[in-house]
Formats: sequence, structure tokens, C-alpha cells
Amino acid sequence: MRTPKTGIKTVAVNRRARHDYIIEDTYEAGLVLQGTEVKSLRRGQCSLAQAYARPLGGELVLVDMHIPPYEAGNVFNHEPRRPRKLLLHRREINTIAAGCSQKGYTAVPLRVYFRNGYAKVEIGLARRKRKYDKRDKKADAQARREVRRELARRHRR
Repeated sequence: MRTPKTGIKTVAVNRRARHDYIIEDTYEAGLVLQGTEVKSLRRGQCSLAQAYARPLGGELVLVDMHIPPYEAGNVFNHEPRRPRKLLLHRREINTIAAGCSQKGYTAVPLRVYFRNGYAKVEIGLARRKRKYDKRDKKADAQARREVRRELARRHRR
């Protein structure tokens, strides 16, 4: 799916992250990739299901993002779940690292996309939702659904 005005082609979206976490801040980061990883991403193959970002030696690293091997890659293929370095400004790395060190916070990838030919990942500084947060959200959705249904029923009369 490419949006012509912005030049963004979305590869993968982590919908589960918005369900399990409250996203407090988002950052755009570049990805350090090998050649066959780029080819697999361009084919739309990527999974963010168990992925997370963590600070490691003054850098931010994306762990457990799965990019399957490229079929025509032969001996030059990559390791599917290898840690991948994220490219951010020092100030952003420090902010995310400080956030991750707080109890209950983590950095989760929200989506992977290409912007003007460069692979990018949107990282969200997130706090895990409690069970009651999820119940509240479900109750709100149910209430909105009922209101819509009632308005539609009244409008038909």
C-alpha cells in the first residue's frame, strides 16, 4: 500500500501493540539492514509480533523482528531474527532509554515502512495496559455501537 503524496509504502503494522499497550510517544527510526533483508521487506515480508526495542551500549537495538530469508539469496542470506540497530538522534536514544528504564515501560515497534526508498520503523514508548483498561475500552466500544444502532433505528421510522 503506497501513498503517492508522501512516498510511504507500509510493509508491516503491529496492531497488537495498540491493543496491549498505551502508546505515549512515537519516534521514527532508520533501520540498519543487510541486502537480502531489504529485498524481503520490499516483498512485504516482515513480522513485528514479538519485537521490541532496547538500549544496548549507547545504541537502540530492535530485537525479535522476523524478516524471512530471501528465496534467491543463497549463501548471502541473513539471519531472520538477528538484532537490528536503529538509527536515531542521540537525544531520542537517551529519551527512549530513560523511558525503558522506568517500571512498566517498553519500546515497541508500531510499523515498518519505506519512506522515499529508505526502510523506517515507527517506535512507540509504551506502557502495558492493565486488564481493567482493556475492559473499559471494550465497554466504550459497546456503548458507541448501541448508540449508533439506536440512532439508526430511530432514523428508519
